Amino acid sequence: MVEINKVSDLYQSIINEVSKVVVGKDVLKELLLVALVAGGHVLIEGPPGSAKTTLGNSFARAIGGTFKRVQLTPDMMPSDITGFYLYSTNGNSSFIPGPIFANIVLADELNRTTPRTQAALLEAMQEYQVTIERETYPLEQPFMVIATQLQSGGEGTYPLTDVQVDRFMLRLNTEYASLEEEELVLNNIDSIDKHKIREIATTEDIRDIQAMAREIHVSSLVNKYIVSIVSSLRNDPDILSGSSTRASIALLKCARVLALFDGRDFVIPDDVKKLVYPVLEHRIKVKPEAEMEDVNPRMLVDRTMEKIPVPKV
Repeated sequence: MVEINKVSDLYQSIINEVSKVVVGKDVLKELLLVALVAGGHVLIEGPPGSAKTTLGNSFARAIGGTFKRVQLTPDMMPSDITGFYLYSTNGNSSFIPGPIFANIVLADELNRTTPRTQAALLEAMQEYQVTIERETYPLEQPFMVIATQLQSGGEGTYPLTDVQVDRFMLRLNTEYASLEEEELVLNNIDSIDKHKIREIATTEDIRDIQAMAREIHVSSLVNKYIVSIVSSLRNDPDILSGSSTRASIALLKCARVLALFDGRDFVIPDDVKKLVYPVLEHRIKVKPEAEMEDVNPRMLVDRTMEKIPVPKV
């Protein structure tokens, strides 16, 4: 059982362990762990070779969990993700579980596969279960999908539906390493290649921390602040469609986790402010006429944050 006053130390130990094989990307590491504890999923945009698989695998090992990677392709079927029944000639059948049965699942290049196969993840992400031939199978806990998509899209890609995108608690961006970071990788490549991620926590520890996060106090003023931000964005004249209630819930849940990692038992407005871009940007669609004026979701979030007063708690 993890004690609440030890959560901050455990969080930092996990980050430090992952950092032994993934150089830089500090914000990405922090928010991946935030999403895991908050019970959400993460969509990552970035070029190939920017450590997405290594990051997901390292986190799974550090929490004593299992990791599976799925390379999405146009010819992939839903059963390739969820699993299927194998029938023998004597009429017997056995269930063959798919890669969705892991604590952390990396769905690589999600927009490379068809909407039908993309939709195979929806039940898992929302209900933490999969249904195959009318049989329901619960997934391991904790459970998180880390999906990547190509930034540019283009030929051979299938845009994610609004329903799919809304299931991702956070959207994060990853880029190639900076000059200094890449030099550090080269200088330490032998030790990085040889390092085996240690188990810093267990999946039971993560479940305990998830329960603690649900007990973090959120004042009515902070709740009102969250709702005001999301509501204001919905009513922005340049927005074609705004965020659903899932956005407000994501801000609340992730803010609780940030407070817990910081050693507090209450949420402050700064927790919310730190999360508005990864929670809200991917849920916003800009009107075509506004896009022609180079308006983008980040600008709209900026505009909203400037006019919503920050509560004093």
